[in-house]
Amino acid sequence: MSRYKIFCVISLAAAGFAGILQMRLAAQQEKPVSDAVTVTLCDGKTEVAVPGLKPGEKLDRVRAQVLADRFLSEWKRQNPDSPWLLAQNNPPQAAKPDVGAVKPAAGAAKPAKAAAAAKQGEIYSRFSDRDQLVWKTETEKFIQEGNRIFHSADAFGGTIGVSCDMCHPNASNTHPETYPKYQVQLQRVALLRDMINWCIQNPTKGKPLADDDPRLRAMEAYIIAQRSGKAIEPGKH
Repeated sequence: MSRYKIFCVISLAAAGFAGILQMRLAAQQEKPVSDAVTVTLCDGKTEVAVPGLKPGEKLDRVRAQVLADRFLSEWKRQNPDSPWLLAQNNPPQAAKPDVGAVKPAAGAAKPAKAAAAAKQGEIYSRFSDRDQLVWKTETEKFIQEGNRIFHSADAFGGTIGVSCDMCHPNASNTHPETYPKYQVQLQRVALLRDMINWCIQNPTKGKPLADDDPRLRAMEAYIIAQRSGKAIEPGKH
């Protein structure tokens, strides 16, 4: 084969290779490339992509709040007839009688009921004021720990910087008094702690906490405490 023919074959081969390479590059450019984190909101349906946030990265507090605001805006856009209550609407607590006191019977009480009430009063009267102060102090400390965790993505294991309070200020719009109830996100009847874990896994991209994890129990206590005085309505949606 002459040098001219060899040159022509090489030139044709090179041109073919270049054409194939250009076609592949064009295909890659046409194919959308996105490595942004996608977050599923509490309703289990609404999804929001987080521009510029790659897997393993975490937003600072300010940017995380901006993202949470985007969550709510998108949810409201898709659910215009479903209000998202951002204000804390915990009614004031009514004054409670002393733990050891027995409520006076309205009218003539039956002997059996009066005896039962007296016996119940005897049980609680064995505890001192100091006992009750310890119970109150420990309960409030537990609730405050839940408050702290609720406001800190790092505390409960969120990985993108979004904390629970960013969408639920003061635990609003959580309705703990309606649990247990069927949750479509879980496809089963759920307790409040089940839904807390679902939100940790999805909107905040964390790992679920064990049922006996002190952080989960404290968060549950905090959420319930924000609705004290509200009538219990299991199953309500």
